[in-house]
Amino acid sequence: MNIQEQIKDYISGQPETKRGDIETLHQLILKVLPEGKLWFEDGKNSENKTVSNPSIGYGIYTIKYANGKSREFYQIGMSANTTGISIYILGIEDKTYLAQTYGKELGKASMTGYCIKFKSLKDINLDVLEAAIRYGVAVTSEK
Repeated sequence: MNIQEQIKDYISGQPETKRGDIETLHQLILKVLPEGKLWFEDGKNSENKTVSNPSIGYGIYTIKYANGKSREFYQIGMSANTTGISIYILGIEDKTYLAQTYGKELGKASMTGYCIKFKSLKDINLDVLEAAIRYGVAVTSEK
């Protein structure tokens, strides 16, 4: 099964309450990164144990670790979780930037240094989320 088929199966396998929101977000992120590499992470480790929620990834950048190693990974990620949806904006060095810049206008969401979590799209301002995603893509595209 190719990546597009895995993504389609993942989205169609979501509960009806999340499926439309995830499809809308998928299309939004594809609009921001039209030529971006697509990823699908099934959330399982090398022993086939579930270690995280499955996620869709978009774009590509190189993560550089403190020990000097590096690897390619996605710029933007999306995952359904038990309480809603998480958007991952990877590669932002200032871990307070997302919350300080977008937090007040985003709506009912919780934010960490790289993750925006919300129950459904009706709870947030989609234009503000798009601006945050575009910022993350710009930052990681410069590296």
